[in-house]
Amino acid sequence: MAGLCSARLQGEAATFAAALRTLVNNPQFSDVTFVVGRQQQKVFAHRCVLACRCQVFQGMLDQGLASNKDSPSAVPPEGPVILGNVQPEVFLAVIEFLYTNSVTLNSHIALEVLTSSVEYGLQDLCKLCVQFIKDTVSVEQVCEALQAAVTYGQTDLQQHCLAFIEGCTAAVVRTQGFHELSDVVLAQVLRSDRLAVDELDLVQAVREWAHVSSAVLERPVPEVAALPVQELRLPLLAPSELVTLESHNQQDLLIPVEIIAAAWRCHALKKGSGVPARLCRPRCGTRPRDHHRQLDSYAK
Repeated sequence: MAGLCSARLQGEAATFAAALRTLVNNPQFSDVTFVVGRQQQKVFAHRCVLACRCQVFQGMLDQGLASNKDSPSAVPPEGPVILGNVQPEVFLAVIEFLYTNSVTLNSHIALEVLTSSVEYGLQDLCKLCVQFIKDTVSVEQVCEALQAAVTYGQTDLQQHCLAFIEGCTAAVVRTQGFHELSDVVLAQVLRSDRLAVDELDLVQAVREWAHVSSAVLERPVPEVAALPVQELRLPLLAPSELVTLESHNQQDLLIPVEIIAAAWRCHALKKGSGVPARLCRPRCGTRPRDHHRQLDSYAK
């Protein structure tokens, strides 16, 4: 007698996904309702789908069914769940992924969906968001994307955004996103040798960033800029430019006097003495000055 044979056969995945897509935000057979965003938009879902696809939802649903009233994250067995801090379009993208293993993204919500994917522990959704952002990143959005990449430890996206900024630095430093970078991320950008902008323009960009950050954080300009200004390459500036910089610096104290003094010392000694070698190294966009040849051997 022949032995028993068995096999797991795969049906058409697209047909299966299309069928499940009809359940996305469908009130029929729904047993949990979310009230999402300031618009208080209702989103209908099915507990079994959420629980089997996402451990975070599984924990919330388990707590709700157990009537754990002490947990603010518990999803009650009856009544809506209020999610006021997420856009409906973003939450629906997460729900779409949970039901179909695919997601519809656009440049307006991609970063927020990435944030939600991290919060819900959805690694596959996170990868899809990262790929979409890399494929569609723009001058206006690249700094926001870089900030998110650093925040969520997305090294690949971080490197991609930095390379993008290096290619069009002069345009990027004029964007709102640049002015909203954290001091840590801005300092990281300023460490690059490949920035396509002259150092004098970069100093001005950092000054504008510092004034915006000072107003937002309600802290003094020198305090918010303490980390980024350490990466400005003042020895690359000509003496006349340093004079102008000192004049501007008297108004806001952006740059510590010892950093400016070190740049003057480089001119007086005709070499990069007393400053880190990287601060004497021209960037890709640095305009040549006569004294740069005196710094060449030190900068290398």
